[in-house]
Amino acid sequence: MKNIIAIASTVIVIGLILYVFSQGGAYHGGEAGRIIEDLKVAQQNAKIAPIEEKNIEQEKLQALRDKAGNTAMFEVSNAYKSKCSSCHGVDGSGTQNGKKLMGPALMGQSEETLYKTLIDFKDGRKENLIMKGLLLNLSEEELRNFAKEISQFKAKRDALNQ
Repeated sequence: MKNIIAIASTVIVIGLILYVFSQGGAYHGGEAGRIIEDLKVAQQNAKIAPIEEKNIEQEKLQALRDKAGNTAMFEVSNAYKSKCSSCHGVDGSGTQNGKKLMGPALMGQSEETLYKTLIDFKDGRKENLIMKGLLLNLSEEELRNFAKEISQFKAKRDALNQ
């Protein structure tokens, strides 16, 4: 009896294999395989437009012009350029070349607000490791100078725009 069941099962399995193979086969692609083949043929027949080469020299020149335009807006101290401009922008706007920078905009804040914020960062009342590291070795007079300079940015920008 066991042999009859084994032979019948084997015949059924072989029959199913032959049926699936005759229909395109599950592992031979079947209907999905035909769709994929059609896509390959369509892709080969489609004309792909050539990618225009970018003028790298022109882009470099434009980047230099943008950078020069930003730095020439108004004069800032070398101390501000070296410590602050990479995060807050050359003009304190918090942006450079139209992109938002890591630090917030400083332009338009009062001297006292800026000074208090700098002191808070230096003393650790406001947490920011970058700010604390930059301000750690600065004196209160240097912090006052930064606050005074930054508080004048809005007036300088407004004067240039008139």
